This record gives sequence, structure tokens and C-alpha cells, in this order.
Amino acid sequence: MTAWADHWPLPAVVGRAVEHEHVSGLLGSAPLVTLTGAAGVGKSVLARAVLEEHCARHDRTVIRVGCWDGLAGGGLTEALLRAAGLPDTARRDAAEALARRTAHPCVSRPARGRMDRADAPTTVPPTGGTALAALAAHCRQLRATVLLDDCDPLLDECVQLVRRLLRAEPALRVVVTARRALGLPEERVVEIAPLPVTLGEGIAGPAVELLAARTGPAAPELLVAVCQALEGSPLAIALAAQQLDRMSLPQLAAQVGADGPLLYSGPAATVRHTSLYAAHAAGYALCSPTDRRVWARLSVLPGDFDPWLAGCVCTSSDVPAAAVDGALERLRTASVVERVRDAGGAHQDSGAALPPRYRLPRAARDFGRTQLREAGEELAALRRFRQACAALAAEAQIAWQGPNQQVAVRLVEDELHNLDAALTRPPQDAEDALSALEIAVSLWFHWAACGFRREGRAHLDRLLLLSRDDTALRARALWLAGYLAAQEHALATAEALLDEAWSAAVMHADSDGLARIAHVHGVLALYREDTATAVVCLEEAARHRSRDPWYGPGPAHSWALLAIALSALDAERAKAAARRAWESRHSDGDFWLYSTTLYAQALIERAHGDPAAALRACRKALVAKKLIGDPLFIAGVRNMLAALRREVRGGAGASRPDEGGRWWQRGGPGPAARPFFSRLRARS
Repeated sequence: MTAWADHWPLPAVVGRAVEHEHVSGLLGSAPLVTLTGAAGVGKSVLARAVLEEHCARHDRTVIRVGCWDGLAGGGLTEALLRAAGLPDTARRDAAEALARRTAHPCVSRPARGRMDRADAPTTVPPTGGTALAALAAHCRQLRATVLLDDCDPLLDECVQLVRRLLRAEPALRVVVTARRALGLPEERVVEIAPLPVTLGEGIAGPAVELLAARTGPAAPELLVAVCQALEGSPLAIALAAQQLDRMSLPQLAAQVGADGPLLYSGPAATVRHTSLYAAHAAGYALCSPTDRRVWARLSVLPGDFDPWLAGCVCTSSDVPAAAVDGALERLRTASVVERVRDAGGAHQDSGAALPPRYRLPRAARDFGRTQLREAGEELAALRRFRQACAALAAEAQIAWQGPNQQVAVRLVEDELHNLDAALTRPPQDAEDALSALEIAVSLWFHWAACGFRREGRAHLDRLLLLSRDDTALRARALWLAGYLAAQEHALATAEALLDEAWSAAVMHADSDGLARIAHVHGVLALYREDTATAVVCLEEAARHRSRDPWYGPGPAHSWALLAIALSALDAERAKAAARRAWESRHSDGDFWLYSTTLYAQALIERAHGDPAAALRACRKALVAKKLIGDPLFIAGVRNMLAALRREVRGGAGASRPDEGGRWWQRGGPGPAARPFFSRLRARS
């Protein structure tokens, strides 16, 4: 038998077998089980499903009270007694007693009539022990399990009530659903996560199963696309499925996949479940003003983030920097923010302690963005976000020239979604456009050395159109755009950009910029197989003493390319240039320079009759380059390795000395017929 306070139908529970079994097991041993999770994740549905089965199996009943059903003050106690079926007189007396026992100590009792405070009686009212005993005895007689559903609006009162009920009847079983735990010592907390979209390669997950049950036969890729965009939220999936009455599944997939809020509406058992907006608005109303501001400002962050970035975006005159960490933790315990990585552990490259990382789910992010926009704070938060990303990119650039380039590579990989958003979101004004251009320029090594040339060119081409002022930053951006165009074999475009960069460098008396331009002209000459011009340009760049060692390839890389240019002409000069390259390094952790220098040594040994030594150097170059990426270089070295192996084996199948080409060539010697596009970015 089940004595529910309401009788709305129980929907099907999909994909919760593990959680169902876990909660069922806890009901046999724990007096208090709390199901926590984000809005719309299905806590109440799962709790009711578990209790239906549990009570049917053990011949028990359930007393449910919905705490978000317009209750306030002593209304929770009254509702519990009413749901338990106590007589009216007993219910009224018990409610008054329990209300006194469970009310928050800061809440004053109402005065009777016009009695003055001085005339108020000083005697303490009778305790609620009798009422508690009566309620506990009634629950024991009914073999009842108490379900306090959606406790968030009355959390403190629920804590007091549950504590006193369990003291009165330790054998009582209480199940709670809330966005945060009660914090009692007897409590066992079960966190309910969104439904998985996939279970592996080609295997649909419970989220897809839930959507398919509402759509009927449909293309699996469309179902997966919709569920991924909705991040596996059962409420979001159910509300989205209701839109199929007025649109097709492909249209729904396109709509949920586009940027913008997901504020679908539809019939539901409770008002707050009629839309995603209402679901989050209910939790938002329970937050403090500081937590609301932090929630809203975090909405400009596109993915996961650490406390430093959150502080940069959220800190202002009304939110002190010291308050952001506390707000983050409170929002996490309220199931608004997810913690995707705990604090602790060490960075695998640098050994530094890792901070925690958080994430605001899409529905909560959409709601927060609406609040931010309505408050008129969106543009200021976006500006702070872009400035913080500029600082991140500058930190990565400095780390690249430091003792371990993998630190810089990992930093960019961790923050790639944030950096990409800061680069692609339209700037608000000229100053904001310069901040975006500064990010693109600081990430020069990511574009030029780690294989993301095509992405870098796209960002620079767009941002240069938005930043027309003649600044030193624009001069660097023109050089970088020309460098990337040269690496992509867009030779005419590269020369035009370098000419413009040369004029800007002269205007700003930037000798470092002129040396970098000479370096790229040497690269262009190498690509054209104009060795004489390449040697002249690279010697000019290599002999320059850089004043800014933190930006660009620098003299060491010019020496390494000079060794490559000389490898087939003059072994001694080439070896001397390779030595100068390594002697000019910033640190032993410069894997980019190390791999290029080893490649030059392989070319020298191969051209002058020692293929075995060339093979050893080539293998080391490949290992070093894999640490930082760049598939163009890696593919070229592999081609050379294949040719060298044949040479070492000898015999009739031995390769010609020029077979294998250069790393910038595809399909053998000679210029590439089309650009080698940079690697596809891995998506999580």
C-alpha cells in the first residue's frame, strides 16, 4: 500500500538501474537516504520508483510531502501529519508542538492578540515529545517510509524535523530529495548525474533511449546530437521531445545544437518543471545575492574553468575576490555548478599542484546568461573574460620559452575552449578587438609549432580586419599571419603580409620584427628550393641579437633552418650552424628546437654518407616532436625514416639520397601541390 500525498502518475525510469539498486540497498540499512542532483535530473522520479518497488516487496507504505508545494513555516509539519492520516485534533496539537521544536531558533514566535512583550508569559510551552512519539508510533504502525520531496525551500526545517523524528524512532526510514544534502551524520547521499548519451563507440546510452521512446524510429545520429546538446538532462530531453509536435527531428537537432538558451515549455506535474528556465529559477530564488551574481557572471564561460578564471570574471565592486571561492562551493553543493576535477594531485609535466575545475551545465548557463543580460552586466563580464584569456595566453607564451614546453602545450589544451571563445566572440569595440588580437598573437607557438596553422590563420585574418590601428601588436600579427601562410604554402599571400609587416616594423623601429621577417623569407626560399636566398635570409636572422626572447622562433631556430639549408651543400658549415642552434637555446626543454636540430643533423649525415647515423638522429627528432605535436613535421620525418631504413638495409631496393623529401613537402621532392591542413582539434 502507498499513501502518497498526491497521485500524479509515475513516469518511466530509464537508465537508472545502478542508482535504483544502490538506493534500494541503502534503504535496508540507513535511516536517512538523500538523493541530490541538478534541476531536472530526475531525483523525485527515481525516489518514487525505488519506494514503489521497496514498499510493494516489503508490504510497507510511503508518506510523501512535497516541500515546494506552497508550504511555509509550520506548513511542512502540518503536511506531514496530514499525509500520515492522523486525526484532526491530534494533527493540530502535534503540528503546534512540532513546529515549536523544528522552527529555526532565529524565528520569533507570534504574539497573541495585543499582548505587550513585557506582559508575555515566561513559561516554556510543553515540549513536542508526545507529538513526536505519536507521529513515530503512527509511522511504525503503518510500516511507513517518509519521503520529503524537493526539500530545498525548507531545508533548515527539514533538517530539524528529520533529526527529531529519527531520535524519536531510530527504526524509521526517511528518504529526501534535494539539490543539496542535509548534512546529518546518519545521512547517506546518492548523487544523481545526467544520463549518459553514449556507452562507447557506436553504443547508444540511456539518454538516447529516453528520447527514442518519445520520438519512435529515428536516425540514431540525430538522437545522439540532440541528447549531447541537452547534456543528458532527462527534463531537457522530455521538454525537447514535446517540440516534435511542431517541428521535425532534424529541425530540433539543429535548434538545440545552435547557440542560445534552451527554454522549452510544456505540461508537467509541477510548475518549476514546465520549462528549463522555471527549473533553474526556483533554485536561483534560494541563492544569496552574491551567489546569484557569481552564477550569472559564470555564464560567460563556455566550458570548465578553475577558480582563478572564475575570480577574474566574477570579481567587481559588489563581489569581492575573496568571496568567489565560497560562492563556487555553495553553488556546487546546490547542484548548480559541477566540479569536474578535485583539487590535489600534481601536474604531470610541471609537478605543480592542480587546482579544482568547475563547469556550469548548459541549462544553468543559459539561465545565468539571461539574468546577466537583464541586469545589464553582460558586456562588462565578457570584457573581463577576454582580458583574463589574454593573460592566460601570455602565460602560455612565456611557459613555451621556459624549461618545459609541454607545460605551455598542456595549458593551452586545458583552456582551449575558453581561448577559442575569447577569439571568436565578436569584440565590443576597438579596445576589445585588440585584446582578442593579443590572444591570437601570444598563441603564435600553438599555431606555428604545434600544428594548428589553419586555425591561427583564420583567427588572424578576421581580427586584423577589426584592428586597423597602426600598433606594434598589429605589426606582430601581420608577421605571424605571413609566417603561417608561408607554412601553409600560400606563398603569394605570405609575401604580401610580410611586406606589410616590414613597413610596420620599420615604423615602430622593431629590429626583432625585421629579424623575424627575414626568418620567414628564408622559410619561403626553402620551400621554393632557392637555397642561396634561404642561406642569406637565415644568416641575417640568426646573427640578430633578440631583445624580446619571449616571442617568435628567435635566432636559435634560424640557425637550425640554416643547417637544413646547408645540409646538402657544405657539411662543415651545416654542422657549425646546428651547433650554434643548440648553443643558442633558451633551455634544454625546447623540444621544438631540439627536434628541428636533430632533423638537420639527419639531413647532414644522410647527404654525406652515413645513413645509420641519420636514422638515429631522425628517430630522436620524431620522439621529441611528438611531445608537442605538428603532424606536418611528424609526417615528413616518417617519410624520411622509411627512406633511411631502405638505405641502411642496402641492396637493389636502396633509396636515392634525395628520396623522402623535406618535412614541408608531401609526396616526395618538389613543392606541395596544395597546403597541408593542420590537424583536427580533438573534441571532448
